[in-house]
Amino acid sequence: MRRFVGLMSGTSVDAVDAALLEIDEGDFGIRTGGFASVAIDDALRDELHALQASGPDELARAMQAASALADRYARAVEALLLQCDLRAEQITAIGAHGQTVRHRPELGYSIQLLNAARLSERCRIAVVHDLRAADIAAGGQGAPLVPAFHAQVFRSPLERRAIVNLGGIANVTLLPADCGSEEPVRGFDTGPANTLLDGWCRRHTGRAFDEGGEWARSGTVHDALLARMLADPYFALPPPKSTGRDRF
Repeated sequence: MRRFVGLMSGTSVDAVDAALLEIDEGDFGIRTGGFASVAIDDALRDELHALQASGPDELARAMQAASALADRYARAVEALLLQCDLRAEQITAIGAHGQTVRHRPELGYSIQLLNAARLSERCRIAVVHDLRAADIAAGGQGAPLVPAFHAQVFRSPLERRAIVNLGGIANVTLLPADCGSEEPVRGFDTGPANTLLDGWCRRHTGRAFDEGGEWARSGTVHDALLARMLADPYFALPPPKSTGRDRF
């Protein structure tokens, strides 16, 4: 059995989440061994959001933000290991995505900010990162990443399954009845989810998110606005496709 730490800050950039995964090498069974979360301060969140568009001195600012984010990631790892009573040498590797600031697979790139060397040095654990580049180089979208995980955890020999993930950007995974068959696992981004919901909530209520959906539940659908949003050309594109905050 090997232990890994997975790190994600997500499109909302409100916190760094760290999960301890215990994986059996024989059958690749996955168990969650612990979880920790470290908040991201408003200043770093605002800077990461600002870097999603061109601006003055953005290269230097991006590198500084990448190092600051690595420090938040390291704090999350430290909190997780303390909670689980583990030492760094008991962890095989850290999987760290970084923060997406540009996602343009049609132009051959997707940029995730993270000083992975700094993270590895602080934690004294190997770091696996830059997770999208190889797929984009091979002609793929580089996103979403989660279908491979869904195939491992939710596959069934008897039935087809669809898994919907409502993150900052929503995506769907379509699993064939036998993931070892010739029929491929498919996945693509369906459009914005919490990235627009949280932004709308901040603008109109001053809160970071709509806890429990209470605010949304109190209103009614604005049909004209919904139709205007759904007219965005992205929704008519056939898969494979992916998107991000730089579009929505």
